[in-house]
Amino acid sequence: MGILGTVFGFGLVWASQRFKVESDPRIDEIADAAPGANCGSCGFAGCRAYAEAVVEGRAEINACPVGGSAFVEKIASLLGKEATDIGPRKVAHVKCGGCNDKAKQRGDYDGALDCRAAVLKYGGPKECQYGCLGLGSCVKVCAFDAIHLTEVGLPEVDADTCTACGKCIQACPRSLLELVPVTSTVHVQCKSTEKGKVVRSVCEVGCIGCGLCVKACSFEAITVTDNLASIDYTKCTNCGQCALKCPTKAIIVQDAKGQQSEEIAG
Repeated sequence: MGILGTVFGFGLVWASQRFKVESDPRIDEIADAAPGANCGSCGFAGCRAYAEAVVEGRAEINACPVGGSAFVEKIASLLGKEATDIGPRKVAHVKCGGCNDKAKQRGDYDGALDCRAAVLKYGGPKECQYGCLGLGSCVKVCAFDAIHLTEVGLPEVDADTCTACGKCIQACPRSLLELVPVTSTVHVQCKSTEKGKVVRSVCEVGCIGCGLCVKACSFEAITVTDNLASIDYTKCTNCGQCALKCPTKAIIVQDAKGQQSEEIAG
């Protein structure tokens, strides 16, 4: 048995060398240059799987939101391609301003500290069925410590540490997070499509679809559809006039750190 084991062992070693498939060295270089988040936002199981897909032509060189422009340029140089302009870096933004002292509560919540569980139980602790549940599911999935719950019960994103991996977006059962250009400072903090009277009855800072923001914008960057304002970030100049005219303060201006600012540009 010992002799047979030795023979089979040598046979396996020989076979592994004889039929070995050489790996493209560019895969290792791209994997080493990758951010290492293994977040899956590129559509692949991890950074190495993405590196393999890029080299084999199954993925675009700009599919990794975490690596940014530097990573795209690295891949382009290794593959002999032109670096694709991915535009400004993106960060997560929370589309809700209904904090504990602005949005009506149904009562004290007694259940699992998980947003999906709260929705399944009885719709969550707030009267608004579109608003943030404030239980921190988005916080728990962030591998970069870029999002935290504030004292008023809303998640807050740190623009400096957010990598736009998208995990928080996937975790939110009400789709309240989106990726926006880090250069954009004007945002709509509401997701409700209810009529104004209904919105006012459950939240002080909800969008009532009045359209004053649309009239205030000189760049056609904001529209109101289904009673809800939305901003086209490709047209927005961050002038802040829409925020100035908003009667409920559902539109805000933030500073570079993602903190709400009272300053209006023009």
